[in-house]
Amino acid sequence: MVGVQGSSSSGSGMEVTWEDQQNINTFSRFNNRFHELEDEIKFAKEKCENLEDAGNELILADEEMVRFQIGEVFTHLPREEVETRIEEMKEATCKSLEKLEQEKESIVSQMAELKKVLYAKFKDSINLEED
Repeated sequence: MVGVQGSSSSGSGMEVTWEDQQNINTFSRFNNRFHELEDEIKFAKEKCENLEDAGNELILADEEMVRFQIGEVFTHLPREEVETRIEEMKEATCKSLEKLEQEKESIVSQMAELKKVLYAKFKDSINLEED
């Protein structure tokens, strides 16, 4: 939770400028996006692992026609086509995961910069740490 102790109640006389408020708001938005990214990254990792497991199971299968789910429906497709589809899905998911992790790194870096600026001005009067 992001918060600044009120200047009038603490008697410190510290003024929160428009720029300070914008920095606090930006930090808060970054923090929210950071948590969204953590969930998205977790989901993408699980999906990559599941696709890897599906590909491995397919290698062990000796059927030429394999049940494959498309949307809400299962259909029978040639094993080679399913292998190709799984590999394409895995590649797309892993690329997406890579982009999410890069965005997370960028946000963490930007949050660290904002923390420096805000803690330099507000010191103990602001809390930018997670509960």
